[in-house]
Amino acid sequence: MSNAMTALLAVAGAAGVAIVVVEIVHWVMKRLGRRSPLAADLARTMHRPFLATVTLLAVQQAVRIWAGDFPGRSGVVHVLVLLCIAAGAWLVGATLLVLEDMALARWRTDVPDNLKSRRIKTQVVMLRRVTVAAIVVLTVGVMLMTFPDIRALGASVVASAGLISVVAALAAQSTLGNMFAGIQLAFSDAIRVDDVVVVEQEWGRIEEITLTYVVVQIWDDRRLILPTSYFTSKPFQNWTRTASAVLGTAEIDVDWATPVEPVRAELQRICEDTDLWNGKVCVLQVIQATDGRIRLRALVSADDAAALWDLRCLVRERLVAWIWDHQRSSVPKVRAEVEKAVTLPSQPDGHHAHDTHPDSDADSDAARVFSGGLDGDARGVVFGGPVPVASDSKD
Repeated sequence: MSNAMTALLAVAGAAGVAIVVVEIVHWVMKRLGRRSPLAADLARTMHRPFLATVTLLAVQQAVRIWAGDFPGRSGVVHVLVLLCIAAGAWLVGATLLVLEDMALARWRTDVPDNLKSRRIKTQVVMLRRVTVAAIVVLTVGVMLMTFPDIRALGASVVASAGLISVVAALAAQSTLGNMFAGIQLAFSDAIRVDDVVVVEQEWGRIEEITLTYVVVQIWDDRRLILPTSYFTSKPFQNWTRTASAVLGTAEIDVDWATPVEPVRAELQRICEDTDLWNGKVCVLQVIQATDGRIRLRALVSADDAAALWDLRCLVRERLVAWIWDHQRSSVPKVRAEVEKAVTLPSQPDGHHAHDTHPDSDADSDAARVFSGGLDGDARGVVFGGPVPVASDSKD
């Protein structure tokens, strides 16, 4: 039997045995998956990478041991080694993804008090991106090192690594800065996925955090894309930094004659009648009293920012309607005093009774700041120089 035929038979036999073994393991994992979610996820996610890895390893060993010598044997073995490395990386990546999915499933973010869950979700998502990138880089590096010429080149590359690293750092300064900022955001807890923030005067929710950019979902469904370095170098508002529950206000202006207690009771009734309120804060305060009106501020709380927005609008709408229906006198008014003009009789000298022309400058001197008295003259010296002294003139 020729060496080529022997190689084909060895490869076919090894591949067949590997496939049978993998399918048996897969069947066992599916059976276990009925009781264990982990086994079910492993059976579903790792079937293909496990099949590829085991089959390629079996074929490689068959070629090495039983195939004998045939034309192009070294090239075939090298290709099989490269494929085994790639399949192994696929298997490792799939395993890590299963573990990360388990962590995400355990820490749910669709619950009211989800602060810790959102922090873990942010870190897991960032770790997933980092691990996938690391696996790809390491896999490519290991595959390249299987080439003898590349290994020889490695020594010279290491020798000049200092210069290369400086050049690479200068060329990719912005990208590397964003990548490090992304890792810092994931573990510094400055922002998390689903945090409510105000950035660039826009109110929105952190939708996605990557190594280089952050996606903010604006309240009107627009998307604001910001580099990760933005959140490490510029100030921004995080409404859910320490808790998911948030406070908000609704302000209305009313007349000074408004009785506040009935409005406060109506606010309490409004909050108790809606499921948007979380039952914690419902306060009415007078925060300003100017220009003939007072400003009432309703401070309310909700479980999240979306519910808070709707609650604020609801409170404002119902308070305005209630005041109009029950206390219409509380609507802001503009007051003005109008005096009737009276024409006074003229004096014998032709002047009106209210006109005065004093013979002396006593009244006008009293209204002066820099003259008209000892203190005024002293101030005049300071700001304008010596006060001139009048002297009798001779004809």
